[in-house]
Amino acid sequence: MPLRKVTILKNDEGQRLDKFLTKAYPNLPQSVLYKCIRTKDVKLNGKRCQISDRLREGDVLSLYWQEEFFQKEERQYDFLKAPLTLSVLYEDENILLLDKKPGLIVHPDENYHFDSLIARVQHYLFDKGEYRPEEENAFAPALINRIDRNTGGIVMAAKNAEALRVMNQKVKDREMHKFYLCVVCGRLSEKEGILTGFLEKNEAQNRVYISRKPTENTKSIRTRYRVLEERRDFSLLEVELLTGRTHQIRAHFASIGHPLAGDGKYGKNDWNKRSGFPYQALYSYKLRFDFSTEAGILQNLDSREFTAENIWFLKEFYEFPK
Repeated sequence: MPLRKVTILKNDEGQRLDKFLTKAYPNLPQSVLYKCIRTKDVKLNGKRCQISDRLREGDVLSLYWQEEFFQKEERQYDFLKAPLTLSVLYEDENILLLDKKPGLIVHPDENYHFDSLIARVQHYLFDKGEYRPEEENAFAPALINRIDRNTGGIVMAAKNAEALRVMNQKVKDREMHKFYLCVVCGRLSEKEGILTGFLEKNEAQNRVYISRKPTENTKSIRTRYRVLEERRDFSLLEVELLTGRTHQIRAHFASIGHPLAGDGKYGKNDWNKRSGFPYQALYSYKLRFDFSTEAGILQNLDSREFTAENIWFLKEFYEFPK
């Protein structure tokens, strides 16, 4: 059988052996992959290896399997079809902070037409010479967080695998604070507080449901808010996510009778018509990094705060009569 030797690059470091091979050789069936590892047709630095071995930069894999499994489809780089339009709040050699406008999807879906935020990011970095897919075994620049298609605001993107690993851990450990602005229907009796509840996700309906009591299918949620301004029958709020669940802000305020203005999924048609907003009035407008553990190559971001500008619904809201 053919022998191929593959050197592990910096962006491949830290991956499990089986995960790396699955991404790098998509024509290789899983059953064949695991058999090759068992029968020593895959060797790590000339020695027998395990599927769970973690790869390090400079490691050499020796691969003995049929030529057909090495074949890769000729890459067309669909991301090059995406527009180069990006609003960059911050950029360094490791990370991008982007201000996504409503209407743009962050990742491709079944209706994907070659335009998404991640495609624009990869196109942008390709044109700058910072992303060369033909030189990568398996890595591609990736988004660290996501927001709904019709929600605007700050999205983080990693340029390399180390930045992605570090930031994913920071998100998991909640070493950053995300603040949103939103307009809700009605006036809240309590002008600030923390909403609590339990959220259940329905994948088939692409929506969530909020309850006051936990069940085996729910996850707890906590949403801090304060009222900034009241005009007509609408209220402008600043919201901080103390937990980060799907549609949390939209569903949580709808569950207490104050849905977001313009929200076609959780809102009310009559309120939406009165607001005139084409999307849910929700914007991830501020991000503050507050690292309590070592951040490695991203340590320069500690204690820094970034704020989006040109939040689309603010001008219209302040034109509402009091």
